[in-house]
Amino acid sequence: MPETGSQVWTLRCDGGSRGNPGPGAIGYVLSDPLGAEREARGEYLGPVTNNVAEYQALNAGLEAAARHGARAVRVVMDSELVVRQMTGEYRVKNEGLKPLHAEARRRAAGFAEVTYQSVLRDENAAADRLVNETLDKVLGTESPR
Repeated sequence: MPETGSQVWTLRCDGGSRGNPGPGAIGYVLSDPLGAEREARGEYLGPVTNNVAEYQALNAGLEAAARHGARAVRVVMDSELVVRQMTGEYRVKNEGLKPLHAEARRRAAGFAEVTYQSVLRDENAAADRLVNETLDKVLGTESPR
């Protein structure tokens, strides 16, 4: 695999639903190798499970990274399940997640390198904020946090 070193983009993504399933949204923040934010987005999904929202966020973020011409991406998520499924540590057993996982694998294959890091929610605050702001706006509510 080619050495990408300092040319690694960072994708922080999160998905969530209020209720499981319930109204859901995604959020992602894409930063270039120098740390400058290049794109940030929140999007309402409708009724979904938390895990579906997490995968939708990953797929949307990987699509954004490809649009920006990234070759190497470090994905940072607070979903340990998605990170471990993407690294192959866990199998994808849920039938509803299999097509989303396959899409994420296909998107990731378009980069020279993709790494995954699982972090605590507090360490993924910008993406989490986009999810909650999107849900608050669509639902006309205040975030439960």
